[in-house]
Amino acid sequence: MTDGFMGPPWQADWRIDALAIFEALPDHVREIALAARAELVTAKDPYFRGSDADAGLPEGMWVVPVRSTDPKGRHVCFFDEGNGWLKYSFVRRTEDPQIVIEELFWQTPVLDLTDDSPTTS
Repeated sequence: MTDGFMGPPWQADWRIDALAIFEALPDHVREIALAARAELVTAKDPYFRGSDADAGLPEGMWVVPVRSTDPKGRHVCFFDEGNGWLKYSFVRRTEDPQIVIEELFWQTPVLDLTDDSPTTS
């Protein structure tokens, strides 16, 4: 048994419905979602507290609390430039702390609608 609170890497688990959504994603999106999960399980502080706490995350990925009044509650990890997100909570147990991924969402990026180039018919 360890003395005190364990540190990263954290255990991670998926809710069944979130896992089903993950498994239905295209392969390249699953890789991006797994990279986001890897960032969460290796973070020193899975709550990413403090200013610029998520500055070390890869480009196109950031973390925010679901409610700013509950900084130790559920968080959202946006990935793929905000086209997808993982909603997760961190269960801070002494013996087996873990991250639980509760929801997963991803959508195909929207095309640039500001393109003024002429179209051909």
